[in-house]
Amino acid sequence: MGKYEQDARQLLEYVGGKENIAAVSHCVSRMRFVLNDPAKADVAKIEALKSAKGTFTQAGQFQVIIGNTVNDFYNDFIAVSGIDGVSKEAVKSAAKQNQNALQKVMSVLAEIFAPLIPAIITGGLILGFRNCIDSIYFFNNGTQTLCDISQFWSGVDSFLWLIGEAVFHMLPVCICWSVTKKMGTTQSLGIVLGLTLVSGQLLNAYSVASTAAADIPKWDFGFFTINMIGYQAQVIPAMLAAFTLVYLEKFFRKICPPVISMIVVPFCSLVLSVIVAHTILGPIGWKIGSVISDVVYAGISGSFRVVFGAIFGFVYAPLVITGLHHMSNAIEQLIADFGGTMLWPMIALSNIAQGSAVLGMIYLQRKNADAQEVNVPSCISCYLGVTEPAMFGVNLKFHFPFICGMIGSAIAAAVCVATSTTANAIGVGGIPGILSIQPAYMLSFALCMVIAIVVPFVLTVSVGKKKGIA
Repeated sequence: MGKYEQDARQLLEYVGGKENIAAVSHCVSRMRFVLNDPAKADVAKIEALKSAKGTFTQAGQFQVIIGNTVNDFYNDFIAVSGIDGVSKEAVKSAAKQNQNALQKVMSVLAEIFAPLIPAIITGGLILGFRNCIDSIYFFNNGTQTLCDISQFWSGVDSFLWLIGEAVFHMLPVCICWSVTKKMGTTQSLGIVLGLTLVSGQLLNAYSVASTAAADIPKWDFGFFTINMIGYQAQVIPAMLAAFTLVYLEKFFRKICPPVISMIVVPFCSLVLSVIVAHTILGPIGWKIGSVISDVVYAGISGSFRVVFGAIFGFVYAPLVITGLHHMSNAIEQLIADFGGTMLWPMIALSNIAQGSAVLGMIYLQRKNADAQEVNVPSCISCYLGVTEPAMFGVNLKFHFPFICGMIGSAIAAAVCVATSTTANAIGVGGIPGILSIQPAYMLSFALCMVIAIVVPFVLTVSVGKKKGIA
């Protein structure tokens, strides 16, 4: 038995006992419960535990923030409870009993994009680095870039594009794979479907606008033709095609005799989904994506962009609580058609603002050793892009730091869109996010970071002193 045995026993009691736990697992910093009756959980007592840094409910799961030692705590909890732990996927599946329709949609969307985030972050950092060496004129009186004066760095720039192109141009392959993985169908078919959307045989999506209609290649079937257009970096066409493949495979697997299913199911599912993707879903999805990206881009760059930015910056943190923030992952890829994303910088600023509110609490509670055990690591993780310990363990517990963070985020986001600050792609959240900002906007983003640090800190300290927090 480990050092968390006592707290584990108490947590078991406070969540309603063994009989109230439908499933339990853990992630990097949290215990994840699916409770048969969430109302039986005594939140006040749970949050009073020395090992617990806060609680929240999201996507049908009751989550207890433990921190970096969650693995040890989880092992002690399993030992004292006699419950067999399950995988995070099993917990998510069990949690659906506590979700409404919108939460289920957001959960599916999150599970599709979550596996792709590391690759997208890597691609964003690579694009940012390439911009620094091939687009910033540092040398010879501002007339040459590093690539212009160095063959080595020119080679590095060219080589890194191999990865950047794979991440962003080939994104439909990742999406189709992730959808089939999430839905429990054949992942290799998803990969092949994705490859048919970005094949070199097709006119590259980025070349469509500059190609005359008469010059677009076509498949000619005699009495009708189909445009041979690729869907590089397209999100919605890939998702529509992938879900079509998923449900076709499930349909054929259901009606096909087992003796021939190995041949019939993959062949019919893949061929039909590719046909539908290129004739119907691809063009429709492209149009839907264009409309959404145009609307969002108009909001970010139009006459009321400062208002749009302020509203987005203010509400993003509450969206994280509901899980609706996952929708931004898809939208960010859509507006990347305009040469980058202006949403992600505001998201990074929201993370920084919430961390700065915690920094204010660190100052207010500087003589409270117990509070600092939660405050300091929460602030650090928030500045590095992991917001849950800060938001649920500190800011929401006291309420006013959360609001102060939202206000600071709103002001920083307004300045961010006013200066058209743009990132190459989704990057590392928090302060390191500046590495993914396009070089021309690094100074403006740095200014926004200062705002996101200073404003929440000052507001939190001011309000906290009035409330007598110490």
